[in-house]
Amino acid sequence: MSKLRYYAVAKTEEPAKRLPKGIHTEFLRTGKIIRDQEDWLADEKRYLTYEEVAARTGQRLEAAGETTHQRINSFHKAIRFPKVVFHRTLQDIPHLGYCHVTAARSSFADYADVPWAFYIANFNAELGGEEAFFKRITPQYGRMYFAVALKPDPKLRQMVIDRSIRDGGLLFRTSDPMQALKNVLLLGARTSALRKIIASM
Repeated sequence: MSKLRYYAVAKTEEPAKRLPKGIHTEFLRTGKIIRDQEDWLADEKRYLTYEEVAARTGQRLEAAGETTHQRINSFHKAIRFPKVVFHRTLQDIPHLGYCHVTAARSSFADYADVPWAFYIANFNAELGGEEAFFKRITPQYGRMYFAVALKPDPKLRQMVIDRSIRDGGLLFRTSDPMQALKNVLLLGARTSALRKIIASM
């Protein structure tokens, strides 16, 4: 893929309507050509560095993460998730990125006490293998909410995707915000009565 270039869009203001100037008449009268700012070409585009684009993307992602966390925790007082909001942007495509929203532990029918993390992304992709977090990334904006099972990696000294659980570690992936909210709440619900309420939403 060719290297992308980003530029800042200048805010254009509607010019005040004025009667046309008599340029030729003014030149004949005074011998001077008067040029106003609107007679010249518009300012050139100011290209943004990848760092500037990544910073703007990060601000938007973290704002979305904060809002999403607030909505999740406002559903029911029995379901509370810690706020662990941070983002990453894609290296060669800094207008795209993903945001970690929260992390918790849940038990499933076949697995007990599974740590997991919930993310939102402004693109669509598939979960990658060991070497990359994502594969088949679409370069256009999109919307993706997903949760993955985690496990500690003693060599890397960090949490990594536990690919032995469900579909390669993927607990759910959706582009629907309501479905994502429902799935996260189901992961956090401790009682079957609460799960039934959430499932009927």
